Amino acid sequence: MDTVDLARLQFAITAGAHFLFVALTLGLATLLAVVQTRATFGNSPVHLRMTRFWGQLYIINYAMGIVTGLVMEFQLGLSWSGLTDYAGDVFGSALAIETLMAFFIESTFLGLWIFGWNKLNRWAHLALIWIVTLTAYASAFWIMVANGFLQNPVGHVLEGGRMRMADFGAMVANPAAQVAFWHVVTAGMVVGGFFMAGVSAYHLRRRTSDQDVFRKSLRIGMGVALPAVFATATSGGLGFQTMQPAKAAAWSRDAEELAAAQAEMVAAHGPGDYLPPAGWVQASGTTMLLLFALMMYFLLPSCLLMLFRPVVREFRLWHWVTTLMIPVPFVAMLAGWAFREFGRQPWTVYGLLTTSDAMSPVSAGQMRFSVVAFFTVFAVLIAVNTWLLARHARRGPGAVSLGDRPIEAPVPAPTF
Repeated sequence: MDTVDLARLQFAITAGAHFLFVALTLGLATLLAVVQTRATFGNSPVHLRMTRFWGQLYIINYAMGIVTGLVMEFQLGLSWSGLTDYAGDVFGSALAIETLMAFFIESTFLGLWIFGWNKLNRWAHLALIWIVTLTAYASAFWIMVANGFLQNPVGHVLEGGRMRMADFGAMVANPAAQVAFWHVVTAGMVVGGFFMAGVSAYHLRRRTSDQDVFRKSLRIGMGVALPAVFATATSGGLGFQTMQPAKAAAWSRDAEELAAAQAEMVAAHGPGDYLPPAGWVQASGTTMLLLFALMMYFLLPSCLLMLFRPVVREFRLWHWVTTLMIPVPFVAMLAGWAFREFGRQPWTVYGLLTTSDAMSPVSAGQMRFSVVAFFTVFAVLIAVNTWLLARHARRGPGAVSLGDRPIEAPVPAPTF
């Protein structure tokens, strides 16, 4: 592999791995907010236990997601300085807003939610988790605005060989960003729904003591995942209308369209190979569609089965299959991300900046060392996150420490 391919591999590893944490964070945040709303309005002890249990799993995944995000930012700065020099004044604006949303607002209110148990009144505490959820959506939105700009660069002018912001509204309203945002958000709901249903099925199969907690959680998870699958498929279909001509030709394997896309790029940019890797585009797109079909055909009968309480409690084969389905939406998300990014090659900023020009001036040896280092770090982070989630998920609500401390008695004022 040459230096450019190594740099692309490194970005694929870091961005793809971080994307897994983001997907679960988006889905679990929404489900957690819904469950706590039910607990607050209905004053339900069962839903309160559900909130604490799923909240602890959410916090673990969120914390590890922050770590992977920081590591990914390091590799972006180390390997892609050409992108920063050329498009940083435009591309960086969306990333800066996302940082403010994720690291300042979202993290601050999540901290208040974590440490506000038994200290804030229930309505203020409920408001905190909804703010966390909405800022998580805002964070995802600005990331997709940045990515949408790379896919379809709008709202800029070129001055002195560098991009300058000309129309911020055009960049925000970019169809390549808007459609992708809803696709990612609904796919996150699918990930969260399958995760909640799969963990609940594990405990139902093992006949753990909190049967009501997991029976309700399974129904909520599947009840959210089913419409989310249809919404994801709908937004994904709309996304096909915003694809670049070369990517559409690679997906359809239409020889005439491929030749026309290549000729257009050659006329505009000079000799070169401007076609994306058709095999990878088709493989990733097909994998995504097949896995979404699998999830859809699993959820349709499952949502009928969950209406019958004896089935929910006793059907162990269904419990096994539901638990085994947990990784499926994660793989589908990765395949969808690969499909979106492969179709942009060989461009970093489509039609304006190639991947080779976007790279930092590093040697092949330096890039190999960097790939190995980042791969090792992310492998460790994913392993630790998986272990922590599995460990705390197996323990059940009885072992949850979140919100288990009583209200501290006020310290009497000293008398003199």
